[in-house]
Amino acid sequence: MKGKGLLQLGIVMILIISLLVGCGSSNGGKTKNNQSSSQTSDKKNIVIAGIYKAGDQTWFINEGKASEAAAKQMGASKFMFIDAKMNPDTYLQDIDNVIAQKVSGVLTCTPDQKLSKAVVDKLKAANIPVIAVDDALQDENGNKLVPWVGIDAYNIGKTNGEWMANYAKQNGLDKDKEAGLLILTMDTVSSCVPRTKGELEKFKEIIPDFPDSRIFKADYDGQTEKGFNAAAPIFTAHPEIKKWMVMTANEEGAVGATRALEQAGLDKQSVVIGMGAYMAKDEFKKPYSAMKAATYFSADDVGATAAKEMMNYLLYGTPIPKEVAVKAIIVTKDNYKQVMGKYAD
Repeated sequence: MKGKGLLQLGIVMILIISLLVGCGSSNGGKTKNNQSSSQTSDKKNIVIAGIYKAGDQTWFINEGKASEAAAKQMGASKFMFIDAKMNPDTYLQDIDNVIAQKVSGVLTCTPDQKLSKAVVDKLKAANIPVIAVDDALQDENGNKLVPWVGIDAYNIGKTNGEWMANYAKQNGLDKDKEAGLLILTMDTVSSCVPRTKGELEKFKEIIPDFPDSRIFKADYDGQTEKGFNAAAPIFTAHPEIKKWMVMTANEEGAVGATRALEQAGLDKQSVVIGMGAYMAKDEFKKPYSAMKAATYFSADDVGATAAKEMMNYLLYGTPIPKEVAVKAIIVTKDNYKQVMGKYAD
C-alpha cells in the first residue's frame, strides 16, 4: 500500500509539473506573439507628415515627392504633403493638425524660424520625432534644436561666387566701370545667409579690387515675384550700371531678377546665376536668357535622405544624425541635360 501511495503521489506531481510547464510555455509564446504582432502593426501604420513653407514651389514639390517615395518604399502607409503657404499662422495650425492626427513623424521647413522653439516643444510634448529640412529649427543663437537635412549652404554659395568671378574676368566685367554686382539676400532665413555670404566672399577673393560702390544688396523672401520686386528698383536707381552680375539666395530670386533685367532692357549684357537649377533648366531652353548658370543640388537628395533617416529611427531606433548636408555642381546650357538627367526635362 505504501508503495502504491508513493506511485500515485509521483504521478500527481508529474501531472502538476506538466501543467505548470505547459502554462508557462503557452503564456510565453502568447506574449511573444502579441509583441511581434504589435510591432508589425506599428510598422504598417507609419504616417509621415511633410509640412513645407511654400508647397507650390518646384523645390518643395520635388522634395515632398522624394520623401514620399522613400518613406513608402521602407514601409510607411501614408505620406501627407502639407503646404503652409508661407503663412506662420497656417503653419502652426498644420503642426497642431498633424499632432491631433497622431502622425508617426514630421519632416518640415518652417516659414518663420522664430517659431522653432514653439514647434519643437509642441512635437516633443506629443512624442512625435521631427527632422527640419532646408531651414533649421533653431534657437535664438542659431543652434539647431532638432536634426537637420539640407544643402551645404556656404560652400554652394562659394561655388556660385567663383563661377561669377571667373565669368566676369573672362568677359571683362571685372574692369568695366559700367558693371555692377547685385546680391539678393534672405537675411531672415538661416539656411540662406551662408549662401549669399559665400557668394560675396568668394567673388571678392578672386576679384579683390572690384569696387564696393558697385556692389549692391537687396532682401526678399524667396518668392519669384519678391525677387523681381527687390531687384527692379536697384536697376532703376542706378542707370550708370549697364551690365549687371546677379547672384541670389535661391532659384526663384534668380528668375525674378532675370525678369527685372528684361523689363529694364539690360538682360543682353547682364548675367544671372541661379541656385538649385530646377528653374534654370527652363531658362536654358530659351534662345537667350541672362540666367546663364546655376548650382544644381537635388531636392531628391534632401527629401529622400530626410525620409530614410526618419524611417530608420521609427523602424529600428537608429539615431538620426544632427546634420546631413548635400553638395552641388555648376550647370549651364551646355551640360545641364547630362548632369540633371530626368530633372532637365
